[in-house]
Amino acid sequence: SCASCGAAGGDDIKLKKCDDCDLIKYCSVKCQREHKSHHEEACKKRAAEIQDEILFKQPESSYYEDCPICCLPLSIDPKKSILFSCCSKYMCGGCVVANMKREIEGKLQEKCPFCRKAMPYTDEVINERWMKRIEANDPVSMYQMGTDKYEEGNYTAAFEYWTRAAALGDVQAHYQLSILYLNGQGVEKDEKKELHHMEKATIGGSPNARHNLGCLERGKGRVGRAVKHFIIAAKLGYDMSLEAVKDFYKAEQVSKDDFAAA
Repeated sequence: SCASCGAAGGDDIKLKKCDDCDLIKYCSVKCQREHKSHHEEACKKRAAEIQDEILFKQPESSYYEDCPICCLPLSIDPKKSILFSCCSKYMCGGCVVANMKREIEGKLQEKCPFCRKAMPYTDEVINERWMKRIEANDPVSMYQMGTDKYEEGNYTAAFEYWTRAAALGDVQAHYQLSILYLNGQGVEKDEKKELHHMEKATIGGSPNARHNLGCLERGKGRVGRAVKHFIIAAKLGYDMSLEAVKDFYKAEQVSKDDFAAA
């Protein structure tokens, strides 16, 4: 029934859950507004619990997901995978080397292992391919272009590309935006926006972002939350988080079971 007026749900009355929590339902926007002062405290508490349930859920894999050739999980070490501008796909180093070996032995033209397009030999062609993928609304290419602009020192352009990529769900873009807001590069420093993008990246499976969240929690003295973040990131293969868990264990702030879980 409606938490405000008590009306029972039925064919004529459709009850809708509170926008921020799953505790109660309302029959109308009017009832929700009138009941706000009575429900606000419980709502905020439950909304925070829901956010934590999402935030501390162990992802099945990192945001890199699987190599499209061998279907094995890609390493979180960026040196062990290659991004191709023709199709915006990350592929593991093993599959790339195997393809190169096949082409050399067969004296074949160098092509992308996935989409089979000819490999570009100039930066101009590579940029043209990135821009073509950007025009097709591809978030990975937007992220890469933002990274190129960042490395050139053009933080404003990097912010624009990463913002577009993040809006399309790119996890790495969210992480990089958190760094821009942290350092004030291309934007004004903003702790709330930094935390927003860091949490988005963390939920998306970024061990870098999760480690940074753990560091933030540790700085605030919230050891329990920090340890949770470090353990989850360590399970994804993030070595810095594993070292952090070791330090907590040495300080007797982490149990032997939690240390083993990392």
